[in-house]
Amino acid sequence: MSDTPMMYRATVPVLQRALRNLANVLEKGRAHAEARKIDPAVLLGCRLAPDMFALTRQVQIAADIAKAGAARLAGHEVPAFEDNETTFEELQARIGRTLELIAGIPPAAYDGAAEREISIKMRGNPVTFTGQQYWEYFVIPNVFFHATTAYAILRHNGVELGKSDFLGMP
Repeated sequence: MSDTPMMYRATVPVLQRALRNLANVLEKGRAHAEARKIDPAVLLGCRLAPDMFALTRQVQIAADIAKAGAARLAGHEVPAFEDNETTFEELQARIGRTLELIAGIPPAAYDGAAEREISIKMRGNPVTFTGQQYWEYFVIPNVFFHATTAYAILRHNGVELGKSDFLGMP
């Protein structure tokens, strides 16, 4: 493990855990809808405030930021996923594709990632980070914001979730 680049160790396990925990939270949401005979589309369309994205979009964004973060830090192109999920199962598949993509990037690709220049557009304007800044100030806060919001939407709608569902087991 000591030969594994530091940015790999700092990013990949964190992203994988966040996405796996999000998948578990979604499974509890699906089971809740099924047990209570709620149309799953109702939960998937829920939001915490009228101007926020619904549950489905929160999950899509969490997965997108995770895959883009891993790809950019490794110096790879960011693959595009269509935003066409309409079911819990399709969201689970998206998370699965994202986890496969992250796991498929060799650790050596993260060599020099902390210093790598990463440019993205934010609200139409170019923003440039070092890899370390991109990870700390963009990827992590965004993945956890959207995963937390997805959790909160389901919790607000009666899904029995607790902190351990969000954090996962160590």
